[in-house]
Amino acid sequence: MIIALPAALIEMGIFELFGKLNLSPFLVKYLNIFIGVALIEESLKYLVVRGKVISNPEFDEPLDIMLYMVIAALGFVASENILIFLSPKVFLLPLGETLGLAGFRFISATFLHALCSGTIGFFLALSFFESENKSKLLALGLGIAVLLHGIYNFSIMEAEGNAQFIIPIIILIGLALFVSFGFKKVKKMRSVCEIN
Repeated sequence: MIIALPAALIEMGIFELFGKLNLSPFLVKYLNIFIGVALIEESLKYLVVRGKVISNPEFDEPLDIMLYMVIAALGFVASENILIFLSPKVFLLPLGETLGLAGFRFISATFLHALCSGTIGFFLALSFFESENKSKLLALGLGIAVLLHGIYNFSIMEAEGNAQFIIPIIILIGLALFVSFGFKKVKKMRSVCEIN
């Protein structure tokens, strides 16, 4: 939960940096969404789990890494939602709009964060069994999570018409199916392995 505040500060710094570059407004928006938000948030959630869980001598179940990644995401998004709803821009909205935003964020942002982190967790779990591909699997999991998080954010902020709803729904359903498959696959693997 605590990492959400540094994430917000890092994101603001990146937005400011990209804003100072002599780039087209569309490219700045794209960089802000994919690097300034998606990459920062997914990386920080992973680093928390890496620092607190993977290095813990009690950690010996690859399936657990998926669970810890999802739990880290839920803590992150809970803090993110609190920060959003305490911001003057949202806090001063009429009650109906605030409740609508709360419902939308609960349904969408919460699931997005949990599922993206579950995806990273799946590839991390695989990396414990394929140590020669450890870095590649982490990069793949992180890359997929960042890409889908970015496309999701881009679609809800920039898409128009039905695409604004259809793209996020497709991403959430696809991620839910993938993470569900991932839990089943990792559960079938050896339950106790040597974690490096």
